[in-house]
Amino acid sequence: EVYQATDSKLGRSVAIKFLPAAFASDTERLSRFKREAQVLASLNHSNIAQIYGLEEPGQSGCIVMELVDGETLQARIKRGPVPVDETLTIARQIAEALEAAHEKGVVHRDLKPANIMVGPFGEVLVVDWGMAKALGAPSERGVVVGTSGYMAPEQAAGDSPAVDTRADVHALGVILGDLAGELGAVPKPLAAVIARATAGRVADRYPTASALASEVERFLEGE
Repeated sequence: EVYQATDSKLGRSVAIKFLPAAFASDTERLSRFKREAQVLASLNHSNIAQIYGLEEPGQSGCIVMELVDGETLQARIKRGPVPVDETLTIARQIAEALEAAHEKGVVHRDLKPANIMVGPFGEVLVVDWGMAKALGAPSERGVVVGTSGYMAPEQAAGDSPAVDTRADVHALGVILGDLAGELGAVPKPLAAVIARATAGRVADRYPTASALASEVERFLEGE
């Protein structure tokens, strides 16, 4: 549950995120909640929502976060077709956020339009890192983590050891497909980018989010 609040000490608006009382005794959810705070604290990037603190006055406490103005990418898509230039600008910012996380050894694992905020000037923030996983963390073989439709095949198979940064690349490719799907005729270079990002075989995808961002950048520059 997320609320807008006022930090009376610093005089700023913030978002406070609580774990609902019904789940406060759920050790898995509580662990995920605290993991999100730790992940956000380890990341510092203009396209990743900032964390201001973790307060624990009650059983589960709350995360105090940057208040993000704007709407989710999911809501933006529902409003109507997103022009190609806007689509690419959004994709580039998401890819840059992912690359910053991947360089810190963090995989989001639940990238989807509902977890991406778009501000009034087109600025993008990737949020909801509760499903994130550190590369090299203990195996969760057989546990399926993510959202149907955006999960890479290896995620859907519950093959945790095989899930690396390219699972996020796959999710971003699906998001690009969502955006491009509303355009009618998808430019061939963009279709090729989407196809490579969403390849079923991990080895056939872009090796990094940065590589995908570079392709998008070339497209934006008209190459």
